[in-house]
Amino acid sequence: MRKNNYTFGDHLKIIIPSLIGVFLFIAPIKTAEGLTIPIAVLAGWVEELLKNQLSAIMMIIIIITAIMTASAKMFGPKAFAKSPFFHNLFHVNMFWTITRVLAAIFAVMVFFKIGPEFIHGPDTGETLLDGLLHTLFAVFLFAGMLLPLLMNFGLLDFFGILMTNVMRPLFRLPGRSSVDSLASWVGDGTIGVLLTSKQYEDGFYTKREAAVIGTTFSVVSITFTIVILDEVGLMDMFIPFYLTILVAGLIAALIMPRIPPLSRKADTYAKEASEGIDETIPAGDNALTYGYKTALNRGKKENSIYKFAKEGGENILDMWMGVAPVVMAFGLIALMIAEYTPVFQWLGMPFIPLLELMQIPYAAEASQTLLIGFADMFIPAIIGSSIEADITRFIIAALSVTQLIYMSEVGGLLLGSKIPINFKDLIIIFLLRTIITLPIITLIAHIIF
Repeated sequence: MRKNNYTFGDHLKIIIPSLIGVFLFIAPIKTAEGLTIPIAVLAGWVEELLKNQLSAIMMIIIIITAIMTASAKMFGPKAFAKSPFFHNLFHVNMFWTITRVLAAIFAVMVFFKIGPEFIHGPDTGETLLDGLLHTLFAVFLFAGMLLPLLMNFGLLDFFGILMTNVMRPLFRLPGRSSVDSLASWVGDGTIGVLLTSKQYEDGFYTKREAAVIGTTFSVVSITFTIVILDEVGLMDMFIPFYLTILVAGLIAALIMPRIPPLSRKADTYAKEASEGIDETIPAGDNALTYGYKTALNRGKKENSIYKFAKEGGENILDMWMGVAPVVMAFGLIALMIAEYTPVFQWLGMPFIPLLELMQIPYAAEASQTLLIGFADMFIPAIIGSSIEADITRFIIAALSVTQLIYMSEVGGLLLGSKIPINFKDLIIIFLLRTIITLPIITLIAHIIF
């Protein structure tokens, strides 16, 4: 690599932001409660500072989201046409429009204690509006603003080149798919799905590759993991928890592309003329030097503090307005069903003997959380947070992350994208991931506890 092509400042531009990002999102630090990461500390500080106002703030955010979404539906494509970000945020299909409006109604009922107690009671509405949504507000505030440190300064591009010789033999995927995975990991599963869909449409991935990446590597972000771990009261176990998720997720990623339905997807492109990706590293470079050069070229494009702040602000709004209403609507309905009906007890009953065989404490209670994650990733943690055994809460939280397919976000986005996946595929993939990762998580949990 000819270093004279780049200035000293170009090198600093990728190294310093990337190191700061790694420290904030990944580096473990010791606190009075145990090991955690800096983003979680900042979020906890804000949550404590605004604890008396956050329920009202989240209610207002959800109401504004519903109003803007309904307005977009009423006024058609011209609404928010001048802003691509707000156009994409508020122009959703009828199902998600109804979901957002329902979430606003629920938020008002819970905040003002209107209607029956099964809606706004301490085990249902209060759990969400006065608890989980506080955490979401605080974590998304810092994670959204600071994510560009990891996303925009070459770190993902560097790993993309570096991982080419890993992704192809292990997962039968192009090296650039590691960038999709890393984008999900540090950002959000939806980012990975959007990246994958766009690259599939542009002819870089085959149908099989796009389906595998979208359902296997659109992993749950560190941000969401923090929220789930906080909900089950195990923030002091972040490092072993995340390592458990990585091990279980890696094994699932090795198996899933090799079995139906993913293995049966066609190795053809969306565009007939597409020839795929040239992964050849130029002569005179190796994976490390070429990856670093690619990162330098990416970092050189970042010259605007305004752009950095604008993207961070959009990340925050996208998380607040995109996720919070879904959690309020799906979460409250699921909690009401869980608390006041035996539906999830019935669905979970076949799993009780399996959980008992695995020596998981409170097997009957844990069984109720195994399938509900298909609706929304947060719900198993909410329902399982009252279980007394730490090991059981650990297993429930880890499984909810490794199941990966949840309709409130990644699943819904996959169905709405160009990626060749249908609803039946998603159900089968969700069940297969549950069957594969549950024993792995349980084994590791027994070693830890």
